[in-house]
Amino acid sequence: MALTVIVHLVGEEAFMAELDELPSTMQNHITLRNIRKKDGKEVTYLTDGAKAFVFPWTRISFLEVMSEMPDHVVAASPNGTQGTTILGFFREEDERS
Repeated sequence: MALTVIVHLVGEEAFMAELDELPSTMQNHITLRNIRKKDGKEVTYLTDGAKAFVFPWTRISFLEVMSEMPDHVVAASPNGTQGTTILGFFREEDERS
């Protein structure tokens, strides 16, 4: 199942894409498919017929995952051992007035 993500590149406008799976921490690039503007319109600077696009992590500020994800995600490491389990993120609000 592909994940829908919003990709924020350094110094560029963000766009939407499909990501086959969350990348491992050992990868130095990310492979995206079905790139489009955030409003769903076609991106004009891509070559017609291109199916996948590879971006180095050095160009990516962050990803927003828009699809439903499992309750927890286990990232696989390249040597086949179990990776890190992501349980969730939270932010404590400052209770000062």
